[in-house]
Amino acid sequence: MFKVCIITVSDKGSKGEREDKSGEVIRTLMEDAGYQVITKVILPDEVKLLEEQMIEWADNSTCDLILTTGGTGFSPRDFTPEATKAVIDREVPGIPEAMRAYSLTITKKAMLSRAAAGIRKQTLIINLPGSPKAVKETLEYILQPLYHGLEIMTGKTGECAR
Repeated sequence: MFKVCIITVSDKGSKGEREDKSGEVIRTLMEDAGYQVITKVILPDEVKLLEEQMIEWADNSTCDLILTTGGTGFSPRDFTPEATKAVIDREVPGIPEAMRAYSLTITKKAMLSRAAAGIRKQTLIINLPGSPKAVKETLEYILQPLYHGLEIMTGKTGECAR
């Protein structure tokens, strides 16, 4: 069972001014898929806070997977991809590329996503969209290959060939 930590990136959500629907969608989908959700936090759109939280969880092996929601668009306060790229050791560009490609079949606005993904130590970090609908669509799309990637990353399997 893989361990998951969730970060909702929202200035209003961190102040209690907006309900965290996207983080809850992630929690539900991941638990239904057999993952163990360790913790879920709501942080403001502050690069240093996001970096510190991701570093803490990855460096302490708190979780195998960190999923963020929000902060991936064009708003002047959207810095989740920058925070992610600052803390990862290796990029995993195929995940956000696949999410964007799939999302483009639903809406042309998907091309505006700046989501990133990468690995820090033994933790995979993936930026998901901010809307509950887009979170559900993209997370469901990547779940199956994501599990295999986590198996490879954590050494639970070493075989990619069929």
